[in-house]
Amino acid sequence: MDDVTKALTQQEIIVEAKKRMAPSAWDFLSGGGESETTLKRNRYSLDSIAFRPRVLVSVPDPDPSTTFMGQKLRIPVICAPVGSLQLMDPGGNMSVVHAMDDFGSLAAISIMSNPRLEECAAETKGYKIFQLYVRGDMDWVKRTLDRVVAAGFNSLVITVDTAHYGRRERDLYNRFLRRAAVARANLENVDPDAEWKYRGALTWEFVEACKAHCGLPVMVKGIATAEDAQIAVDQGIDVIWVSNHGGRQLDHGRGAIACLPEVAAVAKGKVPIVIDGGFVRGTDVLKALALGADVAAVGKLQGWALAAGGENGLRRAFEILETEMKVNMGLLGINSLSELTPEHLHLGAPVMNEPSIVSPFPVTTEAFSRWDRGTY
Repeated sequence: MDDVTKALTQQEIIVEAKKRMAPSAWDFLSGGGESETTLKRNRYSLDSIAFRPRVLVSVPDPDPSTTFMGQKLRIPVICAPVGSLQLMDPGGNMSVVHAMDDFGSLAAISIMSNPRLEECAAETKGYKIFQLYVRGDMDWVKRTLDRVVAAGFNSLVITVDTAHYGRRERDLYNRFLRRAAVARANLENVDPDAEWKYRGALTWEFVEACKAHCGLPVMVKGIATAEDAQIAVDQGIDVIWVSNHGGRQLDHGRGAIACLPEVAAVAKGKVPIVIDGGFVRGTDVLKALALGADVAAVGKLQGWALAAGGENGLRRAFEILETEMKVNMGLLGINSLSELTPEHLHLGAPVMNEPSIVSPFPVTTEAFSRWDRGTY
């Protein structure tokens, strides 16, 4: 479509992204690890949860706003850190921070996307979140954290489910090597031949050392069990981030929302909980909040929206999420998110659609089927 700001559905945005993206870039963003079972389970787990609505409740103007890290959010959705965003939009992280500032939410800036973290921090009007991947020894980590602090970031995300890089077979099949395809502005003084050798340093002691060095609140991204949630609480981690890396790392893992109840049983009321993993609909977000999450984060939807229309596309995607949330809050019979409880949910059988990244979007699924047949 010529003007993505006129989109009425996420489906239009996703179809436009598919048109504009190189096939290898689409597969990089949209694919998962190995058999993509974890990616599909993200969707399957969300579709396995049904709603229990209450009727004849006055809901004249549902309010989907919330507070996270002391910040007022227009909706309980933030942008997850995504690497190589410049493949979707030349602005990369900068387009994301502009869109979130304009909309009224937050972005977690990935070290693996351009431009330089200092430029992104300078352009971010509100709360600043930076995400770290380990690409060097502890001296390199400390130098990077010093840059993060000096730039004025308010909190640090440490992604901990990448001790080994998942086998993303779409990328392997396409012979798509990001290192060759994308220059990374934030990776200074990194030996590319040894960039994975330090992944074994990802331990709880490493997280503690990072927190002590930078003095910032730390979010640990990649928690999937009650056991690890308990360690995080015991160590004074500031935010627990439930994630399976969008199904891109461990194959045959559980869907992210299936991990949430046991994590919330440990952490709810003690530290905030963020979740990502297949969240593309307002109803997805409502399910997560009912099960104990404080905020959901979007990755693939973020990338699709950027590819479809840059910061304007991303802002429009968030506006559509807001509309979906308000409509379904009204249909559930709740005026505010604080009224959501597990009693609004029921574990049921999902509809018999093959779960996929686009299965929540029937028109999009049909369009992609026509693409596959060469008749679009």
